[in-house]
Amino acid sequence: MHRRRFIATMLLAGFTLTAAPLTVTAAGAQKFQGILNDYTDTTNAAGAWHINGHWSVTIKGNGGKADVTASIAMIRNGSGVSPHTHHVVLENADVIQLSNGYSIVGTGTITTNGAAAFAGSLVTVLLTGSTDVLPSNVSFTFEGAAAGHFGPAPIDGVVTID
Repeated sequence: MHRRRFIATMLLAGFTLTAAPLTVTAAGAQKFQGILNDYTDTTNAAGAWHINGHWSVTIKGNGGKADVTASIAMIRNGSGVSPHTHHVVLENADVIQLSNGYSIVGTGTITTNGAAAFAGSLVTVLLTGSTDVLPSNVSFTFEGAAAGHFGPAPIDGVVTID
């Protein structure tokens, strides 16, 4: 009986230690990554866009700055027309610590199919969660010219656990 309890405790402890989605890199930086998978406004007459892709955030030590990258594919939901890609980069974006994660805000360098697009658009990235997995969720919100394409609502995703 004690052996089973010991093994169960060790398995639980091992899961708890490996479940943290945080990678500590050089100089105390924290790295998070994950997947975006969402839809734009479903009331759009042309149909909603299905958005999916990968993203990463590196929060730089205690400096209050972060680098963000996202690789996004978009296609019209249902019809499958107009597939295209975007890359979003924020360098040295401002980081604000929240009680449940981080808010990261900066001007994005955004491409459409590899060409510059939506110059000067502000991007807000929220990394949020709860006490068990912090952070567990991500959202990207676009302002300026990019909001005309991505929409004004947040694009949601998940923080992956390695």
